[in-house]
Amino acid sequence: MLETRARYNIGQVVRHRKHPFRGVVFDVDPVFSNSDEWYEAIPEDTRPAKDQPFYHLLAENDQSFYVAYVSEQNLIADYSGEPVGHPDVSEMFTGFDDGNYQLQYQLN
Repeated sequence: MLETRARYNIGQVVRHRKHPFRGVVFDVDPVFSNSDEWYEAIPEDTRPAKDQPFYHLLAENDQSFYVAYVSEQNLIADYSGEPVGHPDVSEMFTGFDDGNYQLQYQLN
């Protein structure tokens, strides 16, 4: 049986290693759990392995806000201390302290 441990926590602010965006983690899949079409749309030479944690992010870049689905290998912790400006952050989280948001309510 495959055991994985997520490196990043719900509420933690992270950055993408290669692309200019950052976001706050709001859910974690222990392994890839999206559609085959989504996965195959990624160029084969940069396609991440499926057997690692994948993170759902409330993401932002210089031009927009969106939801991103990113493999653990493509993320790094964001130590800027800056909050994420995504408009949905306040729907899920309260308080921002030391690079982390606190959940408004407990998820199952």
